[in-house]
Amino acid sequence: MEYVQIDFTTKIGKVKPMHAVNNGPAGSAVRNTGNDGAFAAAGIPYARNHDASFYSGYGGENTVDVHRIFRNFAADENDPASYDFRATDNYVKRTEACGTHMFYRLGAAIEHDIKRGTFPPADYLKWARISEHIIRHYNEGWANGFHFGIEYWEIWNEPDCRNADGSNPCWQGTDEEFVEFFCTVMPYLKGKFPHLKIGGPAFCWGWGEGRLPHKLLSAMQARGLTMDFYSFHCYAHDPEQIRINTEEVDKLLKRYGFAGMETNLNEWNYNCGWMGEDFTRGIDTIKGIKGASYTTACMCVGQASTLDMLMYYDARPSAYNGLFATDTLRVLKGYYPFQMFNSLYRLGNAVKIGDLPKGVYAAAATNGKKHGILLTRFLDEAEQGSAAEPIALQLGLAEGKEYRVKKYLLDAENTMMETEETLASDGSLTVSCPMYTVLYVELEEI
Repeated sequence: MEYVQIDFTTKIGKVKPMHAVNNGPAGSAVRNTGNDGAFAAAGIPYARNHDASFYSGYGGENTVDVHRIFRNFAADENDPASYDFRATDNYVKRTEACGTHMFYRLGAAIEHDIKRGTFPPADYLKWARISEHIIRHYNEGWANGFHFGIEYWEIWNEPDCRNADGSNPCWQGTDEEFVEFFCTVMPYLKGKFPHLKIGGPAFCWGWGEGRLPHKLLSAMQARGLTMDFYSFHCYAHDPEQIRINTEEVDKLLKRYGFAGMETNLNEWNYNCGWMGEDFTRGIDTIKGIKGASYTTACMCVGQASTLDMLMYYDARPSAYNGLFATDTLRVLKGYYPFQMFNSLYRLGNAVKIGDLPKGVYAAAATNGKKHGILLTRFLDEAEQGSAAEPIALQLGLAEGKEYRVKKYLLDAENTMMETEETLASDGSLTVSCPMYTVLYVELEEI
C-alpha cells in the first residue's frame, strides 16, 4: 500500500484556474439541443475564443477573428458601420451567460488551406486601432456594445507554428515582421487599456536558441516593453511535459528580464503525434476514460507548477473535444474532471500534498471547514510495465476531528458513483486506484 500525506492545515496559495477551456457552449437554441446547462454546471472560469470561426453554431465565418469582424481593411476603423459584430455578440453573450469569462484572442483562426486572415496586416497601427474598437465594443459599449469587462486580450496565435512540409498555417510573414507587428500592437493596446491584461502570442513551443520566442522577447527587452501575460501551448501524452515546458518558459522569461510574468498554457490536450495512426489514436483516447484521467493529471500538474492558467483545447464540437460528444453534445467521461476541479477551485486554498507514487497525480484544497482531494492514476502504455497493476492508496488526512466523507468515482464502468466513506482511527482513508481511475474525495467537518 502506498501512503500519501495531505495536510489541510498548510495552505500553499490559491487554487488556480486549471479548468479553463477554449470556446463556449454549443448546439442549437432553435432545436433546444444546446449544452449551456452542462457547460455552466462545470464551472468553467474562462473560455478562449480561438478557432471559434470553424463552428457554425458560433456564427462560423462571421465570428471572432479580426478580419471577420472588420472585413474591409481599407474602411474607416472609427466608423461603427465598418464592423460586423452580430455573430460574435451572440457567441460572447451566450458564453458569459454560463458564468464563464471570455478570453479574447485577437487575430485569426489557424488556416491550413486558403489563407485570408494570417497575413501580416498592411498597417500594424491600423490593425491595433481596429482591435481597440473591438475591445471598446465589448467592454465600453462602443457601437451599441456591452460592458462585459473582458480582462484577457491575446494578440495572435501560434506565429511559430509549422506543418510537416514546413509551411506556417498561422503567420504568413517572416519572424522579423511578427516581432515588429507584436511590438507595435501590444504597447498601443496597453496604452489605451492599462487596466486590462494584454499579452500573447500563444507560441507552440520555442525555447530553442534562435526561435521566434527568443527573437520577440529579446526585442521587447531592448525596446523597454513588457506585457501582462505570456501564452504558449503543449500537446503531449505525458502529463509531466506540462511541468517541463512550464519550467522552460520560466527560464526563457527570466533570461530576458521577465521573471514572474503571468504564464497561461492556453492550448493543451492528449496527443500521440500529428500524422496518420498516431493522430487518430490520440483522438480516440481523448474521448474515453484514459483521456479523462490525462485531463485530471494535467490539471494537478498545472496546479503544482508556476502556471497561472491552463486552458483545455477544445470545448468546441471537434475531434479534440473530450467533454461533449461531437454530434449529440452529451457529456463524456472527460467532462467530469472539470466539475471536480471546480469543486477545488471553489474551496479556494490549495494545501500541501506529500510525495506521490509514480503515476499518481493529486491536488487538494480547503476553505477551513470543507476539504477536497482530486486524484488520478495515469501512465501511458509504454511507461506502465509492472506499474499497470492496481494499487491501494492510504490518504493521511487528519486526526482528532470528525468528518462526513464522500467519495466520487469516475472510471470505465462508473460515472461519478457516490459512496459514503469512514476515516480510520488514525484519520486516514484507503482508496483503490487502478490505472485511469479518477477520484474526488470530499470531507466536511461535523
